[in-house]
Amino acid sequence: MSMPPSPPGWYQDPEAPSHERWWDGTAWTPHTRVAPSQAAGHGFAPADPAVRTGQFGPPTPGGPGGSGSGAASGGRAKVVALVAAGVVLVASIVTGVVVLGKDDKSDPGATTRTSATPEATSPDDDKPEPTETGEATAGEAKLLEDQLNGITLPIPEGWEKPKNTVEKAVTMTTEGTYPCPGDAGFCHHGRVTSRTVRAGAGNDPEVAAKSDISEAADRAYDRDVVDRRPYNGITSHTELRSAPVVVAGSTGYLVRWRVKTESGDGGYVQSVVFPKPGSESLIVVRFAFDADDGPPLSLMDQITEGIRRIGDKGATNGGVGSTIEP
Repeated sequence: MSMPPSPPGWYQDPEAPSHERWWDGTAWTPHTRVAPSQAAGHGFAPADPAVRTGQFGPPTPGGPGGSGSGAASGGRAKVVALVAAGVVLVASIVTGVVVLGKDDKSDPGATTRTSATPEATSPDDDKPEPTETGEATAGEAKLLEDQLNGITLPIPEGWEKPKNTVEKAVTMTTEGTYPCPGDAGFCHHGRVTSRTVRAGAGNDPEVAAKSDISEAADRAYDRDVVDRRPYNGITSHTELRSAPVVVAGSTGYLVRWRVKTESGDGGYVQSVVFPKPGSESLIVVRFAFDADDGPPLSLMDQITEGIRRIGDKGATNGGVGSTIEP
């Protein structure tokens, strides 16, 4: 016995289970709507209360566009499948949002790690500061180079190679200046120069040293190379020392004077003469230390002991303390 046709009403659309289509009692109409949300958990049941209670079945297979109980059963299966797919889709979307949300969050340790990363070091940072011409560095010790004569002199702490000097010789001075007590100008409390002994002085260090000391005294405390008289001239001198000495591995000679001047307290001058490395020429290193506020006389000996041939930084000198028989 066949079930009578369903009365007019909204029924689940056989072609689109998520929608409902209007059944006019004999045929499907083109009117559709989205199934009410409250019917989602019941397979999109028809809106008509009579149909939901089971008094009428879905439209008969004979009606236009209709379907039998098999179609209804198939429709319900499609609905279940679509609902399950919808649940999976929603779950995937939620998971994606969570994952993206995590990716968008900043790493709480990122800032710390970035700030803790040391800055890159330029290859130039470890390079030593360049020294001026005539000044070299051996380890932490500064050296004054006399390239013409092939020797180096240690630059003591508080001394420097002046950027500007009227001396033609390689020169180092104490740092800073003071107003000269004589002619207008500025003086240094200490000065050391290195030069080749002038031609015609022979090749005997003793003779050359004794000849040079008077010129060394005049240049330091009487009349300088630009014809100034910073101390208004020398009034007297006293010889303090005259002795052989070993310098840069060669036998030399030194002479030291104490000079008094018209203005100021005068000072101490010294000429150290020794053979030029690899040559018969002689080198003279002149010292001039003020008596007032000048460096200690022991520094003359220390500088003399520290003179080396260029490239022979580890050589050992006999030094001022070495006694050599004439």
